[in-house]
Amino acid sequence: MAGIYYTGGTTGKPKGVMLSHDNLIISALGSVASGNWVRPGATYLHAAPMFHAADMSGWVSANLLGGTHVFLPRFDPAAMARAIEQHRVTDVVLVPTMIQMLVNSPEAARADMSSLRRMLYGGSPISPALTERTTALLPGTGLTQAYAMTEMAPVMTLLTPQEHHDPLLQSSAGQAAPHVELRVVDEEDNEVPRGVSGQILARGGSQMLGYWNRPQETADALAGGWMHTGDIGHLDDNGYLFVVDRMKDMIISGGENVYSIEVEKVLGTHPAVAMCAVIGLPDPQWGERVHAVVVLTKGGSATEDELRDHARERLAGYKVPRSVEFVDSMPLSGPGKILKREPRDRRWSNRERHVS
Repeated sequence: MAGIYYTGGTTGKPKGVMLSHDNLIISALGSVASGNWVRPGATYLHAAPMFHAADMSGWVSANLLGGTHVFLPRFDPAAMARAIEQHRVTDVVLVPTMIQMLVNSPEAARADMSSLRRMLYGGSPISPALTERTTALLPGTGLTQAYAMTEMAPVMTLLTPQEHHDPLLQSSAGQAAPHVELRVVDEEDNEVPRGVSGQILARGGSQMLGYWNRPQETADALAGGWMHTGDIGHLDDNGYLFVVDRMKDMIISGGENVYSIEVEKVLGTHPAVAMCAVIGLPDPQWGERVHAVVVLTKGGSATEDELRDHARERLAGYKVPRSVEFVDSMPLSGPGKILKREPRDRRWSNRERHVS
């Protein structure tokens, strides 16, 4: 074992993931072999927390390729822009919330970040609007998305810079990295046809040893030799993975499945929305109702009715949020992911959710 890496705890209590040296090296080698990860001889900026497996992957990859490391004590968009300019940084790993903060930063708009060639990100896709804003700020920078999880050390799929500009592929998570196999299965772990959604499974040499002091959860997660990600998605005929939602984040309203990520993507296209989280709240008629928690852009303005109308034009009626809540900020995990369990748990008042 090389280390114990704790999961972000975005949907539940964090778990200690035991990763071996082989896990870390194989993930880095496979990611680098794709040609769309850290570049040879990179000047790599550590802006994400170093206790996170994503940043560790960048560390190992840059070391394998003779890179140089630049460190920030914590993520700050202005400090990041200054560091890129001062040290001529070429590569960085971020999460979408950090990218949003960077493109909104006045200091970043003034800094010379022309040295940046590769921006790697994960945690969730970014909207086409954020892709456009990032490209406008950093025209010489290629975006690579990784669908990743700590338990796979962490990279599973990659979406290349070129694929970010393909309207059919930009909402996907890309194709399996060279060191990973993927399957999508039903509730009995039977593989489903292409285009049909189910739980995403992965395996390979980067697969974790297990959860620290949690033998039953380890056995459940690694049943049949495959890592059960807890994510819902489907593969297309060319092997591109489309992640629909976390199983724990899926909302069942009136017997219909509502995938929170789909609703979040639509709300995120509204120009006044900086960040949003969609959760299910208890409802006496529908079982659960779709509820959106929204942070507006600086100087932005939108009403609940306006956002619901925006969603209604783009979604089926049962997916439109029945309620919208405006907040000044979102609870974030150490790696910068939105902690959806906090607003959800607070509003459910300890009532047990039954999701099937």
